[in-house]
Amino acid sequence: MMLEPSIDKLLDQVDSKYSLVVLEAKRAHELRDKERPTKEFKSVKRTLQALEEIADGTVKIHPAPELKRETLVEKRELERLQAKMKEQLIKEQIAKEEAEEEAKQKNSRAAKAAAAE
Repeated sequence: MMLEPSIDKLLDQVDSKYSLVVLEAKRAHELRDKERPTKEFKSVKRTLQALEEIADGTVKIHPAPELKRETLVEKRELERLQAKMKEQLIKEQIAKEEAEEEAKQKNSRAAKAAAAE
């Protein structure tokens, strides 16, 4: 059974087998954590999907790991803030709808009271 992509093609993308294994593991974890894939995969296993991306050259070892960590932290913070804003908008929409419903009920009661008089 032949491993696809081949080890030779993979080693063209990285400096060593060690770097390849580390990059593959990290990318597989990212894919597991719902990171956006860079392509359509032939494989179903995350590790093989990571190897496909490495072979295509769409995933590389970041030249400055600290910068990548900072970028990831910023990205997660942005996602958190966006979720918080979305939640706030939903709460505001609910409050608006409740106020409208309350106003309708108030008008309905006033109309019934006027009709009863």
